[in-house]
Formats: sequence, structure tokens, C-alpha cells
Amino acid sequence: MTISQSLLPEFDSEMASTRKTLERVPDGKFDWKPHPKSSALGPLANHLATLVGWTNHTIGKDSFDLAPPGGQNQRPAQANNRAELLSAFDAGVAKARAALAGASDEHLMKPWSLLHSGKVLMTMPRTAVIRNFVLNHMVHHRAQLGVYLRLNDIPVPSIYGPSADENPFF
Repeated sequence: MTISQSLLPEFDSEMASTRKTLERVPDGKFDWKPHPKSSALGPLANHLATLVGWTNHTIGKDSFDLAPPGGQNQRPAQANNRAELLSAFDAGVAKARAALAGASDEHLMKPWSLLHSGKVLMTMPRTAVIRNFVLNHMVHHRAQLGVYLRLNDIPVPSIYGPSADENPFF
């Protein structure tokens, strides 16, 4: 079994769970914050919806600079409602899945670096980047979004087991 074949079931499962959570994001609440220090719901949901795009950066390039010297910070387009969030997410998932499915073991084991203004922040094998900075990062922000949903009395989806609102076992 190849590395990509071993990652794809986890990728598919996490993308399905993420989509299920993004489907609950309420239109008209994108500015809502649980605390002044917290991100607003809209930017959090946008971040979650576009994180999958890091898969393409990781597989398609040897590095990514968050603030390239002499260039502009690279930020994805921001969705303004749930339909736009889901559209961006679905498009990103399709591209990322295709990139991951087509990547060889040799390529996935090559080092990839994250930079800021030309300075290397970290370097690790592409497969570790996909697991840590795509999948685990998405799980983290999906959990945050679940708290935002709960605080707005929106049913929280079942992800790895029952939530207080859904029980897939009964």
C-alpha cells in the first residue's frame, strides 16, 4: 500500500466530518464572537473551509512563504455565506484529493518548508505536513467551530461518536 493510499481513507473521513460541520454555519452570524479575543465565526469557518488547500501547496511546491519578501501575503478569497463556504470547501477537497492520490511515496517523503519573509519556520516530510498542518489542523478548528455552534444553540454534528444533538448509534 502506498502512502497516499493509506492517507486517503483518513482524508475522506475528515473531509466528510468537516463538511458536516460547515453545513451548520449560520448565515447572518459571520461576525459573532464568543469572546473579544476570539476569531469571529465567519473568519474561523473560512479558515476551516480553505485549509484543505494546503495539501496542494505541500504536494505542488517545495515550500510556501506566508509573507514573501517584496510580495503580498497570500490569503484565500473569503466566503460571505454558507453556500460560498461549502462551494470553496468542495472545490478545495476535490483538488486536494486528486493531488494526494497522484503523489508518489518518494515525493511525499521529500522535505517541504514553511517560510515567513524568507525565514524557514519548519521543514518536514510532505506526508507529515499533510497529516499535521492539514488534517490535524482541520480537526482543531472544526472543534472550535463546534463550540461556536453550541454557543449559538445550533445542533453540533456527531463526528467520532455521539454529540449531545446526534447519536448515530440509535
